[in-house]
Amino acid sequence: MKKIATICAVLVAFVCTAAVGQQNSKAEFKFDKETYDFGKIPQGDPVTHVFTFENVGSEPIIISEVKPSCGCSVAEFTKTPVKPGEKGTISVTFNAAAKQPFTKNFTVRSNTKTPVKTLYIKGEVTG
Repeated sequence: MKKIATICAVLVAFVCTAAVGQQNSKAEFKFDKETYDFGKIPQGDPVTHVFTFENVGSEPIIISEVKPSCGCSVAEFTKTPVKPGEKGTISVTFNAAAKQPFTKNFTVRSNTKTPVKTLYIKGEVTG
């Protein structure tokens, strides 16, 4: 019985140590900007902005999804792993259909220390 308890204790300690070490060695984003203001833009003309980030962590960044908050926006992103010290991009396009101010967000899911990150675009659609 003591052997089983000892084996369980060692196993739990090993798993906990591995989990802590894994958290400290994750990839991490460092964006130049997390919000971009288009200012005034013409109605009917889609606009695009490219968010640039650097991997400041110790493992490659793998982006699994970039989801826009509405159907009026789309996103493209670096599909290959971004190695530590390298840069990647997330390109977002907004279709300026209605005359009004706007704020849209894009949810970025990845393997980073912060696994869900939100980027924003804003501006005003004019005639």
